[in-house]
Amino acid sequence: MNMNLLSNKRYIFWDFDGVIKDSVEIKSNAYEDLFLQWGELVSHKVRDHHRLNGGMSRFDKIPLYLSWTNENVNEVLIKKLCNDFSNLVKSKVINSPWVPGVVELINDLNSSGHNCFIVTATPQDEIIEILHELKLHSLFKEVIGAPTNKSDAIKLIIEKHKILKDNAVMFGDSKTDMIAARNNNIEFILRKTEENKALQEDLQSEMIDDFLF
Repeated sequence: MNMNLLSNKRYIFWDFDGVIKDSVEIKSNAYEDLFLQWGELVSHKVRDHHRLNGGMSRFDKIPLYLSWTNENVNEVLIKKLCNDFSNLVKSKVINSPWVPGVVELINDLNSSGHNCFIVTATPQDEIIEILHELKLHSLFKEVIGAPTNKSDAIKLIIEKHKILKDNAVMFGDSKTDMIAARNNNIEFILRKTEENKALQEDLQSEMIDDFLF
């Protein structure tokens, strides 16, 4: 990665899955497994939707996916599936591969006076637990997860820390991430994956494969 991309950026916003940890496929598999009880047509539809909407919260996805089944959708069932999903993915995310070069870059940014923030669709309590387990939490000035959406999370951080938007950039891997950055008028850099090939074709912004430079 060309560090010139960050030469005038003091505030770095990070998504987590697919940007820090190579964990998007883990969640695709988990959604598919979770909804297989309603048949392969539903589970395949769920997987396809998730792969196109990686930055969307499970609190929004699971009610949507349940609407494709014959279940009577209610809060008890939604909560159960959210808990089941968390149990399926948390340890696998922790043990998933790092995106190459990311830990070194985050450490370098911190030691050179940059401010890093995480905005993610992973639930707040869960992402805090994951970051502590990975010994990363202290490297981020602030972490905001679901149910706060990413656009609102970035807006809150920008206002709280009085950030000049020209000094900020977001690393993401989904259309949701791109929209969140654009809604807040900050630069967006896409981390390319197999899941976001369609976005790569349409996107007019910087793209990277990893954080090696």
